[in-house]
Amino acid sequence: MIRTPLRPLARILRARETGENPDAIEAENLAQRHAVIQDGARNRAQGRLFIMAMAFVAAFATVGIRMGAMAASQPSEPRAQATGAQIISQRADITDRHGRVLATNLLTHSLYAHPRQMVDPNAAAEKLAAIFPDLNAERLKEDFSGKRSFLWIKKKISPEQMQAVHDIGEPGLLFGPREMRLYPNGRIASHILGGSTFGKEDVASAEVVGVAGVEKAFDRWLRDPANDGAPLSLSVDLTVQAAMEEMLSNGMKVMQAKGATGILMEVKTGEIVAMASLPDFDPNDRPRPLLTGDPSDSPLFNRAVQGQYELGSTFKIFPVAQALDLKLVNANTMINANAPMRIGKYLINEFRNHNYGTLSVTDIIVKSSNVGTVRVAQLLGAERQRDFLERLGFFEPTPVEMSEAPTGKPLVPKRWPAVTSATVSFGHGLAASPLHLATAYATIANGGKRVSPTLVHERSRKEGEQVLSPQAAQTAVQLLRQVVVRGSGRSANVEGYEVAGKTGTADKPRPTGGYYKNKVVSTFASVFPASNPEYVLVVSLDEPTSTGAGGESRTAGATSAPVAGEMVRRLAPLLGLRPITETPLPVVERPLADGIKLVSN
Repeated sequence: MIRTPLRPLARILRARETGENPDAIEAENLAQRHAVIQDGARNRAQGRLFIMAMAFVAAFATVGIRMGAMAASQPSEPRAQATGAQIISQRADITDRHGRVLATNLLTHSLYAHPRQMVDPNAAAEKLAAIFPDLNAERLKEDFSGKRSFLWIKKKISPEQMQAVHDIGEPGLLFGPREMRLYPNGRIASHILGGSTFGKEDVASAEVVGVAGVEKAFDRWLRDPANDGAPLSLSVDLTVQAAMEEMLSNGMKVMQAKGATGILMEVKTGEIVAMASLPDFDPNDRPRPLLTGDPSDSPLFNRAVQGQYELGSTFKIFPVAQALDLKLVNANTMINANAPMRIGKYLINEFRNHNYGTLSVTDIIVKSSNVGTVRVAQLLGAERQRDFLERLGFFEPTPVEMSEAPTGKPLVPKRWPAVTSATVSFGHGLAASPLHLATAYATIANGGKRVSPTLVHERSRKEGEQVLSPQAAQTAVQLLRQVVVRGSGRSANVEGYEVAGKTGTADKPRPTGGYYKNKVVSTFASVFPASNPEYVLVVSLDEPTSTGAGGESRTAGATSAPVAGEMVRRLAPLLGLRPITETPLPVVERPLADGIKLVSN
């Protein structure tokens, strides 16, 4: 910048020539210089003020936007920093066959304390005990006043409880976000689902792991991130399951039973549509297992899978079906059923000491003749009988996808002498689960093709072994239909649904040996519709007693059969089955097998 001199020489000389005062020229130039300096200073000050104003506007705008965003967001507790490896807490949902949720995840919080940061630990202990009745105030005071720097108080709390703890205002009480497993249907399908608990955990997250049922059987799959959160689709129908449990509970109360179980299975696929065991539990609050006494007294005991029972006369169809398959008999073959029957030092009697004389194979099943069944089993021989039961799956645990399945291995006799062959033929001496029985009946109803039970919907599986010929299997179903039409299963007959089935009443064994005289397990195993089997239903009651006009009765015909009949009446419409007009059953006419005549001693 070129500055103007205060006393320019030319002007000073002219001023002296004209008699003007040179100092006035200096004063004028000085005033102009000062004016320029002031204008520059003013401009700089205005620029700075503008910049400062814009900075304040930007700052207030940022704060306003942030406050608006926070006001619009959900309130959340700041997360504590976790150390170590990250815990994967996400777990896939479990749904029924129609996609309805059986198990899912819920965001909740845990409550923990840093005692050294607490202002008034005694008051906090008192208030926490008031919020959580299961906590002991005195114990909390001891923990808060000790040397511990960290203390878990509750692994999961509700939003209401979280707000109540917030209101205490204690800085040493902190919350950690985590997911918990939620079973929105409560007790429904509790034994199938099993339940879950927390595995690895810290204050920021927790790992949910299965402890029983399908939750444990599919634990790794449910926690696998590679599945992209896809749900596990079970074969269970939630509506049918709820209806079965309701009716089974009512039947258990009416029959004064200690426990009950029901299984509904698709014949062609082996998919379990409903399976219940009573008493049951709420998987949201899973009880602790019993450490003493009878395991079946615990609500955690799954009678359908873990129960090992002598299933009584429901077994009688097996030797008969095998004999039909081998063409040793037909439906009209006459068998000597005179009772009692002696095998070595043992006597085989009929129920209530009946003596039926001579019976057709059909009537052996209809009248549930012990002696007649033993005669048929003798035609088979012990080795063939044993092999057939093994092929039906009675020697190994069921392959159903539950953690309890391996514990339900049948109790099979080590030796198979003549008397064992006889007693097993009518359901004594071999103990198996109701699911084993349902699977075997499904195999017969499936045209003799082996069925494997499953709890997974539409899962690809290998085709089963042909255990029976289709003709023998069809005849066996027709025999079971006759039991419901005119035999001990009449109370299970439901018009329009062609129920075919067999009753079975077995005395309960004493822990010390022998059998109780007044304690039984009554079972009704059924197939419907008989003309085109689609479903198998097994209902079993533990220690039932039916009280009617004829007095007390513990037989399956008076206890489990009527319960099963009511189930079919209720469940068949839910399954989409329409009532059909029943036609008389065809009579299977087949000549006696070569060399087989009336069987006698």
